Amino acid sequence: MAVQHWADTLRKAKKTALISDGKRKVHYLFEDGSEMAEEYELKGDELVLRKWRHKSTFGGQGQWTLEVGETNPNGVPSDLIKESSSNPLFMRKDTKTSFQWRVRNISYPIEVYSVSAEPAERCCVIRTSNKKYYKKFSIPDLDRCQLPLESAALSLTHANNTLIISYKKPKEILTLEQELLGELKKLKETSEGDIDCKTQ
Repeated sequence: MAVQHWADTLRKAKKTALISDGKRKVHYLFEDGSEMAEEYELKGDELVLRKWRHKSTFGGQGQWTLEVGETNPNGVPSDLIKESSSNPLFMRKDTKTSFQWRVRNISYPIEVYSVSAEPAERCCVIRTSNKKYYKKFSIPDLDRCQLPLESAALSLTHANNTLIISYKKPKEILTLEQELLGELKKLKETSEGDIDCKTQ
C-alpha cells in the first residue's frame, strides 16, 4: 500500500532535529540522496514549512523548492517586492485537519470563485467567472500516498482580500501525520549548526 510505503520511507530516512525560534526543525536525508526540511510550531505542532532538495542531473545538490510555507523575501530587491505586492500571491499553509492554500491580494467577491478537483490530471483548479485568475495546483501529500482527489473535500472562503482554499485531509493522512509527529518528538535535538536546511 502506497501510504505504508511512504510511511516506511519516512522512518528509514536519516533524521536530525533542533528546537529554534519557537519551532521544531527537522531535516530528512532519504536513501536516494534527496532531502526534506520541515518546521513545526511548538505550540500546536502545526507544520509551517516544508521544502525539498533533489540531486541534480550531474549528482550535485539541487536548489531547495518550497512545498509548504511562505517564500523568504530576504535578499529580494525591495522594488521587486513593491512591484509584486499588488499581484495575487499563492502559497500553502496547512492546518491540523486540512491542506490549505491562500491567494492574497485578490479582491473579487466570493461568488466569482470556483475550485474543482481534476482526478485525471491529479490537480485542483481555481477559476474565476470574470476570467481574471486561473491557478492549477497539485497536492503532493496525496500523490505520495496515491490517494484519490475528491471534489467533496474542497471548500473555499474569502476575507480581507484573501481567498482560502481548504482540502479536508483523508483519515490515512491524519493517521500518518500523527504517527510521524510522535516519532519526531522522540528525536534527540542537535545544535543548529549541524543541519544545513537553509534555502539556497
